[in-house]
Amino acid sequence: MHRVSQREHAELVILNTCTVTSAADQDARAAIRRARREKPDVKILVTGCYAQRAPEEIAAIDGVTWVVGNSHKHQIGNIVTAPEGFANRMFLPVTQFGSLTNSSPSFASIYASDIFAHTELLAAPVFDGIERTRPNLKIQDGCDNRCSFCVIPFVRGNSRSLKVDAILCELEGLERAGYREVVISGINLGRWGRDFSPQLRFTDLLVEILERSSISKLRLSSIEPMDWSDGLIQLMTASPRIARHAHVPLQSGSDAILRKMHRKYRPWHYAEKIEKIRAQMPDAAIGADVMVGFPGETDELFRESLSFIERLPFTYLHVFTYSPRPGTPAASMPSQVPLTVAHERNRALRELAAEKNRLFRRSFIGRQLDVITLKERKADSTEALSDNYLRVEIEGVHSPNQWLQVSVRSEENGVLNCSRLT
Repeated sequence: MHRVSQREHAELVILNTCTVTSAADQDARAAIRRARREKPDVKILVTGCYAQRAPEEIAAIDGVTWVVGNSHKHQIGNIVTAPEGFANRMFLPVTQFGSLTNSSPSFASIYASDIFAHTELLAAPVFDGIERTRPNLKIQDGCDNRCSFCVIPFVRGNSRSLKVDAILCELEGLERAGYREVVISGINLGRWGRDFSPQLRFTDLLVEILERSSISKLRLSSIEPMDWSDGLIQLMTASPRIARHAHVPLQSGSDAILRKMHRKYRPWHYAEKIEKIRAQMPDAAIGADVMVGFPGETDELFRESLSFIERLPFTYLHVFTYSPRPGTPAASMPSQVPLTVAHERNRALRELAAEKNRLFRRSFIGRQLDVITLKERKADSTEALSDNYLRVEIEGVHSPNQWLQVSVRSEENGVLNCSRLT
């Protein structure tokens, strides 16, 4: 079995799904039907979070051959190559959302079981080919938090960490393959190491990586506010090998809404973290996830959140509209916000984020940036990404996966136009 570059040549399609919103579920179902329509005889394997949460719902979709929950994702290779008798075995999941029964209708083989039975991170992630210049190294999975709106813990399980030596081995392999930047990621990344005995902290891991590897650049993905310790901020500030990029989930700037969400910080705690990051890294990208339309979010509470966000030095936002998830406490809360109202609030926050990002981009005109080339986009320019998460177009054609120093000439349509210096 080998990977093909064109879908029409595929005998097997693997779809990795999300279930964080109802829209994500809808997109997954549409992708399944599209794959079936484009090639009716193709085998379709659906995995990921939606497959873990509602395997029989997916199995009933015409054309699906296998449904593999996160509990069995590491066995996909065995499943698709197994003899017919083994491939028809069914593992029935027992989760917070109830249990399947043998009388449940199903047209595909289902591989899913209790995700909370997993106590360690069983496998490192699979990477795409060398054409990617910023691979994602997943070192942590699962979450021990119980935010009232979030289904993720019930499809990912408890927090589990990849061991230090395994992480270093993966980084060594990526470096040998020629990668210059690696994105370090996890479902609740800042909790890495807390499941070990004795416990380790995320900063302990970063120190090990910096001392025992030579990868050019580490970019940290989302880290919860509680885990932005002074030590982490200081380490990022001191090391040029860690990208100046902090993504700190917020969800709401209203204290009342954060409490209803069961978030573990208050707005003033959050603001303190952001202000420390900005004070120590003046040019850093600082982003956040923000949710609108959470149950009970009145006009007054939304304005409170909007005002809080406006005051902080964000450079971008990921704005989401609340979506009820089956089995979560928020789904049954009173005072659900009408979608029309939530969409208007979403628009207002996106406009604020766009203005903040525009001002941040334009502050770099006439200055120099370190960037990594991504791909040749046009005949006369190359797409790149700066250390501090700005989209860049470099004059001339340059090979992918190079760190270059550029001079910023202008800004247009969300992109900085640059000339190469070195």
